[in-house]
Amino acid sequence: MSLPQAMENARAVLAEADAKLEKLRHIEPYLIDVSLRENPVGSNLGQTRHDKLHILPKLREFGFKNISLGTLDYDLPDEPEVDDDFMLELRAAGADMTGCFAFTALGTRTSDGRFVPSPSQEKLQRYGVPNTVHEIYLSADGMSRYGKYSFEELCKRLPASIRWLYDNIRGDHGGRPRIFINIADGCDAFAGNLEDTCKVLALLAGQPIEGVTIEDDRGTFLPFQVGAYVKVIRSFLPPPFKILVHIHGGAGFENASVVEALLNGADGIWGGLPKRAAIIGHASIGELLANLARVNNPHVQQYRMEQLLPLATYLQELDDLVPVPDDLPILGRNAYRLTVTAFEQRALRFMDLAPEAIGGQYGYRVCAVISDGPVIARRLAEVTGRPLTDFPQAITTQMICLMRRDLRAGKRIDYDQPPALLQLYERAKEAFPDGIAADVLTDSSMERQP
Repeated sequence: MSLPQAMENARAVLAEADAKLEKLRHIEPYLIDVSLRENPVGSNLGQTRHDKLHILPKLREFGFKNISLGTLDYDLPDEPEVDDDFMLELRAAGADMTGCFAFTALGTRTSDGRFVPSPSQEKLQRYGVPNTVHEIYLSADGMSRYGKYSFEELCKRLPASIRWLYDNIRGDHGGRPRIFINIADGCDAFAGNLEDTCKVLALLAGQPIEGVTIEDDRGTFLPFQVGAYVKVIRSFLPPPFKILVHIHGGAGFENASVVEALLNGADGIWGGLPKRAAIIGHASIGELLANLARVNNPHVQQYRMEQLLPLATYLQELDDLVPVPDDLPILGRNAYRLTVTAFEQRALRFMDLAPEAIGGQYGYRVCAVISDGPVIARRLAEVTGRPLTDFPQAITTQMICLMRRDLRAGKRIDYDQPPALLQLYERAKEAFPDGIAADVLTDSSMERQP
């Protein structure tokens, strides 16, 4: 292949990538925040009614229009949960529940075919919650183990259940409720029960619902699989039906899976603002908003993006009573603590997301093998409160040399800890008994050093 032909091919390949970026830039994500449920179920502690009453206005202030107040389709429905008390208190106080959702389960049928609403549906009505995410199972295992119905029975109960909700729930501003059907085992259903899953999608195309959501509840499906399943759903449910996904973080694919879902026709996600979720995390709304900001999507500005990082941190620390894990991408403390200046994300550079865009700022972390002079100087300034000019390049270069010598001598020292860092600094100064002139760190000194 000639060079001109190879260049033409290269441009064609990159044009496909650019087209995907352009699509992500123009998506206005449809989000249902479930920070009042998803995050506490993964916490060892949960949330109290008082916690929820404190969190709800913060979510509204951030900009969420769709908020799930909790889950009503839990086991042992006669033993209420905090979610029940919370919703009852909101109703008693006459709170505005516009845009609020709760999760519900299918009703049942009597032996003579009469529909009986589930306890969760009756609670939804009693609590005055205007919208619902209505859960079903469609994999063979899910239907038998969790749904406890056959496919034939599901197909009879599902339209009746939707009809009951449509007729008995007062939606936003007294209108009709917004009803999402959540296929809780959606990825498993597509992988193992495609024909029945498609039959249900065809059935739903004729129902008065807002849309469909699917879960990768264990987080084990690859991104291209999730994208393919969404593409199939879209073929049965064209706009204005909405398609949302909820992806757990079992195998580390979660945010890539969300991107694939969006590129293949999904409108958005439901999830908590922080990373915390039912297992080891999920594709959170916080991460999605940050990643859409990364590609210059203007629609994220309807949210208070300058509050994203502090609010997500606050919510996760409230749920766990421990700090957010340091090494969590985007939302963790170390995500924006530079170890070497070459890794800095800058506001105007393609695909970078500077921390200020989500309410954060850069910090600095000293690592024995990689940290360069500007990072060491800035970490010293953090620790001591002294100006950068107090830590000239000659001193930080000597500190790098000492760290290398220590490692070669078999000494493993955490220089990021203030006592060790200051001791290293004092050792470096001993190489300059007559002192050294201060220098000033400039933008050019933040570039990669050889």
